[in-house]
Amino acid sequence: MTQEASPERRAELERRLGEVRARIAKACAAAGRDPDEVELLAVTKTISAADVAALVDLGLVAFGENRAQEAAAKVEQLRALRPDAPLRWHFVGGLQRNKAKLVVPWVTRVESVDSARLAAALDKAVLRALDEGVRTEPLPVLVQYSVDGDPDRGGVPDDGLLALADQVAGASGLVLDGLMSVAPLGADVEESFAAIEAAGRRVRSSHPGATVLSAGMSGDLEVAIRHGSTVARVGTALVGDRTLTSR
Repeated sequence: MTQEASPERRAELERRLGEVRARIAKACAAAGRDPDEVELLAVTKTISAADVAALVDLGLVAFGENRAQEAAAKVEQLRALRPDAPLRWHFVGGLQRNKAKLVVPWVTRVESVDSARLAAALDKAVLRALDEGVRTEPLPVLVQYSVDGDPDRGGVPDDGLLALADQVAGASGLVLDGLMSVAPLGADVEESFAAIEAAGRRVRSSHPGATVLSAGMSGDLEVAIRHGSTVARVGTALVGDRTLTSR
């Protein structure tokens, strides 16, 4: 059976979670927003199932993973550790098309759809899963937006954003929840999140139900919240150095 986190690790995670929640609350107050408008998505890639279970005990329910096989194993471990917890699993990293069928059985939302081919692969995998009874409902996704258009960073650039959003919205196996983006390293943070906010508005102008804006991480969540983020994806500030696992 998977080992539980030590009391020391649990105390560390509780302290870190309190600090992150305080940062979110302070940022929302400064922006004149209700803290309930911003969800904390715990990015738990490379972190043990024991740590995730400890975070569940602290009240978190949404977790972000970026490696299909590692995540699938972790999902199964959590089903054993916390069988009654209503967990939600988000895929937040680059997803290869041939891995779509691996994530579809367990993923709650894919936040990194950045190409027509990936959207089509996910749609196909979801429809098959629905036919086979592996899933019971379509898959919510976010379109990943590229602020600077750099193909190496992932994300769809401005000139392809609305076409990809339209494709996702028209796919019978997918649901367009909104937009995800990352501020490019080295870029002006205020300008980056202003561009992300504007991209979100463009998507919502065509798809009013696409209200999710997943933006902001450990180092820049305050700026993202000021620019309308509804999901803060926090890893390092919450779980610490990723070279360390549960103790």
